[in-house]
Amino acid sequence: MNHLSLFATIQESTDGGASEAADASSNAQNATPPDAGLSGDFSTWLQAGFEKLVELSIAFAPKVVLALVVLVVGWIAIKIFKRLIGRILNNKNIDPSVSSFLRSVVEVTLMVLLVLSVLSMVGVEVTSFLAVFTAGAVAIGLALKGTLQNFASGVLLLIKHPFHVGDSIECSGITGTVKEIRFFDTLITTADNVNIIVPNNDLSTKVIKNFSQHDTRRMQVVVGIGYEDDIDQARDIILSLIGSDDRFLPDPAPQVVVSELGDSSVNLQVRAWANRGDLTAATWNFNEQVKKSFDREGINLPYPQMEIHRSESG
Repeated sequence: MNHLSLFATIQESTDGGASEAADASSNAQNATPPDAGLSGDFSTWLQAGFEKLVELSIAFAPKVVLALVVLVVGWIAIKIFKRLIGRILNNKNIDPSVSSFLRSVVEVTLMVLLVLSVLSMVGVEVTSFLAVFTAGAVAIGLALKGTLQNFASGVLLLIKHPFHVGDSIECSGITGTVKEIRFFDTLITTADNVNIIVPNNDLSTKVIKNFSQHDTRRMQVVVGIGYEDDIDQARDIILSLIGSDDRFLPDPAPQVVVSELGDSSVNLQVRAWANRGDLTAATWNFNEQVKKSFDREGINLPYPQMEIHRSESG
């Protein structure tokens, strides 16, 4: 190889290396860093989300404003309606505890309806919510059937007032004074100072005797005399005992009548009226004085006897 050929080969190698270096430098300058792409995508997403938010705000702003107005106006109307119901119940002489309870029930019911209406106005689907709520209410109602019956009976007792606190009543063999009427049960105190809690469902479905409903009550006692005794004499003694006790009222007039011809006695039914608070003590005293007076006058008070006859055979 001559000198000219060698120089040409070296020149080509030098020119090729320079060209490759220039291309590499150009590629390095035009290449984009990896982080630069992610940053651009996030900025684009953020900008699109903000634009969407602004768009939704513009679209829903009238609905939201209208819903807020309805919520405020409805809340004020419910408060006014609650006070109006309270005045009506007070004019009807409804028990204050019942009035408060009914007003609370009305307020809660109307508030729930108002909230559901507002949610529907802003586009919230309330049908599924109502279905779940109804199913839950049915399940709870079945589980608490007895409790809900007592609750409903308590409300009816407080509205109808078959008896009041302080009344003496009898129901299902229980006699005592009503101390407290609650929504689920009623507290009754017996004469021997024993507290008995009676479910309200029993009091609303069974027969109740209210001894405190009227100011006066009638004593009704049966006094038996022997067939050999004088009926008129016994009647005069009884009327005299009633007249001498100021706790018995002259009007209506007391009565002593023959009510039955029994197996071993002539039964006289005695009726006399007294004030409610005096009846028990007056009756006890009357029974004692009848026994003492009949003993003094020789009038018999028959009681069951058995006679045994024995025959002697020779």
